[in-house]
Amino acid sequence: MSLSQMHLGPRETPEAAYLLLQSGPTAGEKHRVIAGQVTTIGRSPTNRIVIQDEISSRNHCEVFRVSDRWILRDLESRNGTRVDGEYITHDCELRSGQIIQIGATQLLFTQDANVRFPREPVTSEADTATEIPILTSQPEILHRARESKYRSEEVAAPEVRDRTSQELSLLYRLALEMGTAENESQLATCVLESLFSATSSNLGAILLLPRPTTGLPQPETLKIAAFKSTSSAPYQRVSDYLSQTVLRDREAVLAKDVSTDQHLSNRDSLGEISAHSVICTPIRVDETLYGVIHLYSTDLDNRLQRDDLEFTLAVADQMGLVLEQLRQKDQLVVGLERIKNENQTLREQLLQESELVGDSPSMSRLRERIQRIAPTGATALIRGESGVGKELVARAIHTYSTRRGGPFVTMNCAALSESLLESELFGHEKGAFTGATGRKIGKFEQGDGGTLFLDEVGEMSPAIQAKFLRALEGHPFERIGGSAAVSVDVRVVAATNRDLEQSVKAGTFRKDLYFRLQVVELDVEPLRNRKDDIPILAQHFLARFARKIGRPPLELSPGAIAALTDYHWPGNVRELQNTIERAVILTVSERLDSQDIQLSALGRSESPPVSHAAGPESFHAVPLEEIEQQHILATLEATNWNKSQAAQLLGIERSTLDRKLKRYDVGRPERDSV
Repeated sequence: MSLSQMHLGPRETPEAAYLLLQSGPTAGEKHRVIAGQVTTIGRSPTNRIVIQDEISSRNHCEVFRVSDRWILRDLESRNGTRVDGEYITHDCELRSGQIIQIGATQLLFTQDANVRFPREPVTSEADTATEIPILTSQPEILHRARESKYRSEEVAAPEVRDRTSQELSLLYRLALEMGTAENESQLATCVLESLFSATSSNLGAILLLPRPTTGLPQPETLKIAAFKSTSSAPYQRVSDYLSQTVLRDREAVLAKDVSTDQHLSNRDSLGEISAHSVICTPIRVDETLYGVIHLYSTDLDNRLQRDDLEFTLAVADQMGLVLEQLRQKDQLVVGLERIKNENQTLREQLLQESELVGDSPSMSRLRERIQRIAPTGATALIRGESGVGKELVARAIHTYSTRRGGPFVTMNCAALSESLLESELFGHEKGAFTGATGRKIGKFEQGDGGTLFLDEVGEMSPAIQAKFLRALEGHPFERIGGSAAVSVDVRVVAATNRDLEQSVKAGTFRKDLYFRLQVVELDVEPLRNRKDDIPILAQHFLARFARKIGRPPLELSPGAIAALTDYHWPGNVRELQNTIERAVILTVSERLDSQDIQLSALGRSESPPVSHAAGPESFHAVPLEEIEQQHILATLEATNWNKSQAAQLLGIERSTLDRKLKRYDVGRPERDSV
């Protein structure tokens, strides 16, 4: 008797019938349909019978019993339903042995619970004796995929486009949620919630590797980042066999009948689960692995399907990219924190190396004055000879001020010509002058929120002084060649070794600028007037330079200290620093003696300063500029008019020395020929 002839009369209709899937990935499954219950068939996981066929609609058809008849009804599916090869247009009465066809999927309707059939479609009566294959102990992987179908823009059928639109919409919303995740745990929880809402899973977890790898990691290195269960069943890790397959091949897999397969289910302290299907998907970016996603379904009537695998793979790909961004962000945060720590260490080292060294009364007074001035934000004018450490004082003012977190910008006003000085101070726009190939931000803008230190401010030309005064008073300024007003918040600390009062009288320095700079004034005494500080400074420089070149700690002999103390130091602290550095480099012993200290003849030959202790009648008023001129000429004579050497001894730039000689209108005297 053929299958098509297997039917019962109306009076023999049993209370139950059966639908057996004859083709497709789930071929061999037998579903019981019961009188009084509607059995829906379609692609949606909410159906009682879920078929994996893209031609199928989400809710394709249904089977139910009316009186003593079994009825098949098409639910307005897009591609129709066939019975024994014929499309049905209305409700169709089913007879035992008929074949229901949905796309490429065939279901056998029968009322005989003992009927068996082959996995291939029935073609002859001889095939009716073929039995359903028995599952073996080897895992049966139903489907593999390397890339999600959502990457493709081509879709075969309208209903597929509808499904894709819905699932892409869900992926879009998930992408937005992923973007708000601040760490891997939040990301994993967010992803797992989305997977549960879109698939048939009721148990699952996301497991991550300790660090991404392009190699083959061991399954036991995976750590649970998130776990979810809709029942009381605990999470049980998928077998090493399946995990290793996924990690090795970088492919997602869908497997069935996990509970009966010893390769796919482990028994451990977490307890047993009855998982009828499982998805294991790699989380990867190209060939770099980040972890895996495990999803289970313990519902025999609602197994995980191929669509679930496709969606999970798409989510895994998206999650891999977000994980990569999170880890890059973490690396940037760690790197930034390390840079901050290094910057703080450098600042502390700079503060230690730049602190004002000395215990003389004048240095103590200077430090006290700095501590009072620094927090006020007032403009300060530092006066003193070249080399006494005026920049050091300015840096100390910045360090102890409320602006210490801002920039400290320095500028030597004597180092540049008038046009270049204006450009350096206020900046310029592209094309403002020949060579201005782009916009330049000036020192005032660079110092916004911090401190601007202007050394040798007395060397400014009158034209620059006018613009500088306006900026100093807080007025907006314009870059050279620009029209936009630039406003900055910067504290100005100026320094000079000139007699500004004399310059004001001579008309070379603006009186209003002089008074604007002289809000607070600090005088730094020359080194020769505080000889008690010489041994302390020498030891300070000795330790610094020994550490700098990697030498063990050095010490100064009493003879070396005496030689240093007796010297006049025309170059002040800068000259002492250079002398100690030279000695550390050239000396091979661990103790510096007097012969290791190379001092300039200029300092030895110079007479000590005139003492005015005898009374006012012995004092002769001499302009400071005249003393400076005499000192420079004496230095040039001592160096045989070697300007580079003289500038080094004087602690000034060669260009500064040339400008001073030009101002003095003096040159090298002609020698009589012999």
